[in-house]
Amino acid sequence: MSTQNAIEMVALTKRFGSVTAVDGVDLAVRSGSVFGLLGPNGAGKSTMIDLVLGLKTPTEGQVSVFGTNMTSDPRPARHRIGVLPEQYDVYDGMSGREHIRTFLRLKDADDDPERLCDAVGLSGKACDRPAGDYSKGMQQRLVLATALAGDPDLLILDEPTSGLDPEGIALVRECIRDRAADGTTIFFSSHRLAEVEAVCDRVGIVNDGRLVSIDDVDALADRSSGSERLRLFVDDAPAAELIERVRSVDDVRNVTEDGHTLSLDCTAPAAKADVIELVNHTCSVRDFELDGTDLETVFDATVEHDRSSDDMTGDATEAVE
Repeated sequence: MSTQNAIEMVALTKRFGSVTAVDGVDLAVRSGSVFGLLGPNGAGKSTMIDLVLGLKTPTEGQVSVFGTNMTSDPRPARHRIGVLPEQYDVYDGMSGREHIRTFLRLKDADDDPERLCDAVGLSGKACDRPAGDYSKGMQQRLVLATALAGDPDLLILDEPTSGLDPEGIALVRECIRDRAADGTTIFFSSHRLAEVEAVCDRVGIVNDGRLVSIDDVDALADRSSGSERLRLFVDDAPAAELIERVRSVDDVRNVTEDGHTLSLDCTAPAAKADVIELVNHTCSVRDFELDGTDLETVFDATVEHDRSSDDMTGDATEAVE
């Protein structure tokens, strides 16, 4: 394993009977980076995380963390890992502070419970209350605090903002940025595209257990068609003849009209100026808005392309048979 990589997966595969949850994944996560695993529920993200932690045994392939094979002997790496699992339980009768102290003892780590409570936005009074009285969001913050105990070199977060309010989501993002700035490697899964876009260096898209795309966030967005949604706000409702003329402009798609608003997709920069000039001659354009292609569009297109490729492969197989 490269010393530059915190996690390496080689042909990693996990089957449960006839179901393939992780299918031949090759992945390297650089030390000190923030890597987001993006995919819908059931795509295989949590199983992949369990394999990284050594909680499940691969059917084929292997996974290493800081050079340690997580199948043969995961113990040397585990003390360097902090985990926020998607599914967890708290001890109802123990206070938040007692939870954190217990984890510090288990990790043999010298850390300040007060610092950890502050880091996740739990007040002193909240930390003294039984965790069984916590809301879902407060429990999520508490488990995040236990993941941060001992300043782990690798932080693994499975759906880290599930159950959190907007303030909690912002806090998790800030926590990820702070840890990354200190050199911590962060590997997290999410089906929320805004989270990935906001904090990640690189993103891997998972679909049906396969890693169908991996790239920098900016480069991933550049894979789109480059389409931009243009909305024109006009003084006079555009006539049917004008709408047809707009539809005939090169590199313009999906033209719709709603009262004094004309909306369309432009697949080339020059088309925007052409449309604005054309419409302004007739309707007087008061204002306009542009929406660039977001990561959600790229995600949907990437998954759809993966599914289409599978369909084509299946059709070819049937033809051969």
